[in-house]
Amino acid sequence: MKRILVPTDFKVEGTKIIDAIALQPDLKEVTIIFLHAFKLSDSITNMLMLSRRSRDYENVSDEFYQKIDQYTAKYQGKVKAIGIEFFYGSTAAAFKNLIEGLKIDLIVYAQDYNFKPINKYSIDPKYLTSRSGCQVLELDTRVIAQEKELFETKMLNEKRNNTVSA
Repeated sequence: MKRILVPTDFKVEGTKIIDAIALQPDLKEVTIIFLHAFKLSDSITNMLMLSRRSRDYENVSDEFYQKIDQYTAKYQGKVKAIGIEFFYGSTAAAFKNLIEGLKIDLIVYAQDYNFKPINKYSIDPKYLTSRSGCQVLELDTRVIAQEKELFETKMLNEKRNNTVSA
């Protein structure tokens, strides 16, 4: 089983990457972990409150959680679990420790990935992921969505033609 890390801003559109991952033939069973990175604050008060990071989960909408649940059900044979993690730090060494701790095999980005901060401490993970020593893969989620729509349309047209001719 592969463990995949997906950098995210927790927008619902970002979950489309799950389709792209599930449709990869070389990935049989996967666990997907959505991650957002934050730099550590210079404030002593914020450092003392580090254990009270539950407020970061407020940045994850109910719709995002619902979409994750839908994808888990849709790909239940392939996607074993989907989780959410936050990384606090800005060094490659700290990020490597996270990768090792989570036992990540692969980092996946959407090809049209565009970093969007969710608060003033958010940092673009591209710098960290490129130096992590972990394989990084970019998938085109737009092509997969279009192919899926074409396939469903074709199937509907075939059903209609069969009904009309019968």
